[in-house]
Amino acid sequence: MSVLDKKVALVTGGGQGVGAGIALALAAEGAAVAVLGRNLPSLEATCAEIHRRGGRAEAFVCDVMELEDIESAVQEVVDEFGGIDILINNAQILPLGDILELSEDEYHLGMDSGPLATFRFLKACYPFLRGEGAVVNVASSAAVKADSAGYGAYAAAKEAIRALSRAAACEWGVDNIRVNCIMPLANSPAMASWVESGEDEVADFLETVPLGRVGDCEEDIGRVVVFLCSADSAYITGHTIPVDGGQALLR
Repeated sequence: MSVLDKKVALVTGGGQGVGAGIALALAAEGAAVAVLGRNLPSLEATCAEIHRRGGRAEAFVCDVMELEDIESAVQEVVDEFGGIDILINNAQILPLGDILELSEDEYHLGMDSGPLATFRFLKACYPFLRGEGAVVNVASSAAVKADSAGYGAYAAAKEAIRALSRAAACEWGVDNIRVNCIMPLANSPAMASWVESGEDEVADFLETVPLGRVGDCEEDIGRVVVFLCSADSAYITGHTIPVDGGQALLR
């Protein structure tokens, strides 16, 4: 048996990058995966790859910044699969730029797509997660970098997600719901394009990673998420795990 047989996983932002990698990894271990996002063709592409490998997945169009979309999507997933055992909050709009350059609208996009969406999904999925539920929220090491210039709003959103995750872990331990975060350094489409560009900064950046490479979305990031959703991590909750080749130093 695979470690996630008979489990149902909901993954936001599952159409590409980290979300797609996590969806593929969960499906490879037997989970039925609900792939959520705004772009149906990309969601269907992730599902098609899961189907090609013999897994089960369905696409659900959902704008994570809309409460009605979230509530409807959660109910649709439950109707389709019979429940939800695993919640992966991955979707996030990146509000990048110096503080003096960013508008309030850009700041709010980061907050609405990140911590507010996470807050809403936690509440919407809670009734179905009780018993043996697992939540993995995607954070970032942006807030713990030595130089976080240009990342202030993004880091603020991701640190808010970490705070919510810790609170949910403490409040829901009695319900046997585990909530953890990961901080991935992942070979997303944007990152892959930059690394492959061969710019001078790429080599300097990779020198900050002890393992010397950017993580694969499925094999490096997704496999850690599988672990955090499996019985092998049954005594881990409320923590943040860097999945970044050793780049971040958490204190």
